[in-house]
Amino acid sequence: MAQKNYYSILGLPQTASAEDVKRAYRKLAFRYHPDQSKGGLQGEERFKEIKEAYEILIHPQQRRQHDATLRSQHI
Repeated sequence: MAQKNYYSILGLPQTASAEDVKRAYRKLAFRYHPDQSKGGLQGEERFKEIKEAYEILIHPQQRRQHDATLRSQHI
């Protein structure tokens, strides 16, 4: 099974800085947060995916592992 591309989920290039990751997360989290969004279950799932992407990309070691996985899959 292919690994999710967390950069794509946040709409960022792989060269994005930690600050870019935070900024994109905040923007998308506000938009899709279950308390803000009228998206129902689909919006809630999108929010969870955004949160997962942020949690991986904001931690340098996890981000390096994610980058290595993407390189090995040629995503």
